[in-house]
Amino acid sequence: MRPIIIFLLITTSTLVAQNNNSLAFRRAEHLRHGINTSEWFAQEPGRYTAERLRNYTDVNDITLIKQMGFDHIRLSIDPEPLAQPLIWNPKGAANDVFLSELDKIVNAAESQGLAVIIDVHPQSDFKRRVREEWGFADKFADLWRALATHYAKLNPDLTFFEVMNEPEDQDAARWMGIQAHLVAAIRGVAPQNTIVVSGARYSDIDQLLQLEALADSNLIYNFHFYTPHDFTHQGASWSAEIEFHLTKGVPYPVKPQDAARLREQVPTPLEKYEVTQYAYDNWNADRIASEIDIAADWARERHVPLTCNEFGAYRVYANPDQRAAWIHDVRSIMEKDGIGWTMWDYRGGFGVVHKEDGKSAETDHAVLKALGLEK
Repeated sequence: MRPIIIFLLITTSTLVAQNNNSLAFRRAEHLRHGINTSEWFAQEPGRYTAERLRNYTDVNDITLIKQMGFDHIRLSIDPEPLAQPLIWNPKGAANDVFLSELDKIVNAAESQGLAVIIDVHPQSDFKRRVREEWGFADKFADLWRALATHYAKLNPDLTFFEVMNEPEDQDAARWMGIQAHLVAAIRGVAPQNTIVVSGARYSDIDQLLQLEALADSNLIYNFHFYTPHDFTHQGASWSAEIEFHLTKGVPYPVKPQDAARLREQVPTPLEKYEVTQYAYDNWNADRIASEIDIAADWARERHVPLTCNEFGAYRVYANPDQRAAWIHDVRSIMEKDGIGWTMWDYRGGFGVVHKEDGKSAETDHAVLKALGLEK
């Protein structure tokens, strides 16, 4: 497959950012403590009407994000609505509602000194086509060339391009080839911008550790962290993990003595086995640090900047104090390790505010305190 061939040509374990990557490290200082603006320009196919785009989150929320002390937003963007104005009808792009509303938010954020990660955030079928269909990675590269060209005119110190959110490729080598192909496409039209890359399969730490650093020195590497999912995704109906939607009141920190109560919540032997494993894993700050520290060591050994672009806990069923404790522990450990972070998310189920469309947001002060942004 052509992207893998390109990967083999432009990246090797001996080309680990031995070039001067001081620019990437300097730019990473703009990504120390950020927030994801989710379910706005992504994750809602068929609902990107002008009314929703202008009311779900708006420029007043961007101002509030700045006031709360965040230094950047990660702006999740569905790639499919972008293809129409940027590739198929570029002459009409200025009149496209999706793109014009997106431009308004990017400009509003950067005018207030917030950095913006342009995060291409596709649905699963788009990701499947990228990894499976011959030529679709090339089409995705065409879209990235158009998107990067569109935003390359903005301040490159504040405008970051993230190749793709949470690849779902089980083959790490194949994803490395595809990603290298996409990085080359972006770099060809945006020579100054810093690009954010990740490992395969949901950008977990174990996938980061399998990633060979690319020869391009102007990259920031990233991972996502929701461990332990038994706590952070309790009650999550969308999760593929069988027991999460059945569990509520899962504690953090957890002790082996909690196992009996957790087993009573789930019906099948497999689910009882999995929640028992969670309890006996003794999840606490030290246990979390044992994983994040390894990611930090990986980055230090390769002398590349590292961020965590997603971490958070679903708030609907988690104990609020325990949720704040988990957020505090993860955030503190990442800061100790020199890792910038972007919490998931602004107003969704993992949110830092409570908000209804078209109304002012109400800040969750316990979460802001856990993030170190409020005393």
